[in-house]
Amino acid sequence: MAKSTLSFVCQNCGAAYNRWQGKCDSCGEWNTLAEEDTTGSVPVSIRSKRKGRTFALESLSGKTQDAPRLSSGMAELDRVTGGGFVRGSVLLVGGDPGIGKSTLLTQATSMMARAGHRAVYISGEEAVAQVRLRAERLGLADAPVQLASETSVEDIVSTLSEGAVPRLIVIDSIQTMWTDTVESAPGTVTQVRASAQALIRFAKKTGATIILVGHVTKDGQIAGPRVVEHMVDAVLSFEGEGSQQFRILRSAKNRFGATDEIGVFEMTGLGLREVTNPSELFLSERELGSPGTAVFAGIEGTRPVLVELQALVAPTSLGTPRRAVVGWDPSRLSMVLAVLEAHCGVKLSGHDVYLNVAGGLRIQEPAADLAAAAALVSSLVNAPLPTDAVYFGEISLSGAIRPVAQTPARLKEALKLGFGRAILPESARGDGGGDMGLTLNSVGNLTTLVAEIAARGTPRGGRAGPRDDQSGSGDADPVEKNATPARFRRDNR
Repeated sequence: MAKSTLSFVCQNCGAAYNRWQGKCDSCGEWNTLAEEDTTGSVPVSIRSKRKGRTFALESLSGKTQDAPRLSSGMAELDRVTGGGFVRGSVLLVGGDPGIGKSTLLTQATSMMARAGHRAVYISGEEAVAQVRLRAERLGLADAPVQLASETSVEDIVSTLSEGAVPRLIVIDSIQTMWTDTVESAPGTVTQVRASAQALIRFAKKTGATIILVGHVTKDGQIAGPRVVEHMVDAVLSFEGEGSQQFRILRSAKNRFGATDEIGVFEMTGLGLREVTNPSELFLSERELGSPGTAVFAGIEGTRPVLVELQALVAPTSLGTPRRAVVGWDPSRLSMVLAVLEAHCGVKLSGHDVYLNVAGGLRIQEPAADLAAAAALVSSLVNAPLPTDAVYFGEISLSGAIRPVAQTPARLKEALKLGFGRAILPESARGDGGGDMGLTLNSVGNLTTLVAEIAARGTPRGGRAGPRDDQSGSGDADPVEKNATPARFRRDNR
């Protein structure tokens, strides 16, 4: 019989240690180490040495076929998965508590069941009656979904092996599952890893699609060992703000489709409603003619999305001005502010800066630099930007505007929503936007855009912040009048 081996395993990242310690050296979290029995779960008879068998090796050349897909009945979910579920695939879905993971999967299993496929929903956190109450609230009580409240992986696999193979199986959640092969409490790293491995083995053997629901940590990462994310075929993140009705399903990993793809849903009283045109929804409550707002033409995966960036620049009385951003990378905002002050003569050291992405969407691409800079300067000099213009472009540390990918898709989406002008990098001018009927204003350097916006604006109150007016006259301009493109080129020869 194998000797029992005890070790201390971090419940956040899965790192193992020989002795207990307060802080995990791997992830930096405190009080996450728990004592577990790490004895191998494979029986001794199987672990015994055996002679390896030979197998055939093949070349890279040869005929390939696309993996067969099974539609879930929800177009936005199919978009994120790459066109539907692949037989034998395993997906891991994570999200904050109460964001709507169970609602989304209840709707997906109900649509699959109504289409004539065997769909099973197994909950380890709720009783069957609680799942039924959710289905009644969503109007899905008549769907022939098979329900169960069970946590034993061996019992689940034995039950699902009887009869026809299910086409879709939902396990809610993987942290509540446990297996007899390891001696650890449910929810520990060892149990989560072993339970996921058993369910993945069942999916590959039978061809059933399994969706595992995972809890998330306080920083938004899926809880449990990172090895589970490597074991599954796709990792989906369900995001959203509690104050917003929009929900974003984002693909972080997908072996059968594109990564960084998103699906947009709206939370209603009858569940999640698919949003086929998210750009129109994000811009539905836009206030026209207001300083500090710019429309950004972005790309999420393969989908073009237009979203409004809102900026507020106000004088501060603090020694260190505030920098607050919602929906964008704070480091990216700091870089844009530094370029504006260093190369464009925009004095922001005495102002508080607030930047918000309207609608609750989180932007990750650097193409939003130009729209953010335009919104910041517009708020500073009180100059409204053109209401029919979209902005996109990456700003370099020298102040140059760098090109971005998929320019035609951004311009096509802007034209579809009624925009007539696009401010874009100079090198992207020949990407076909003029043939669509859009007016293209190319910008090669950020100083050109700042000078155009500053020429139309008037600073609020005619008085600068405490650090801008060093002489005490109160007439300092937050944007230097000499900060023109011509002077910028002359000073940097």
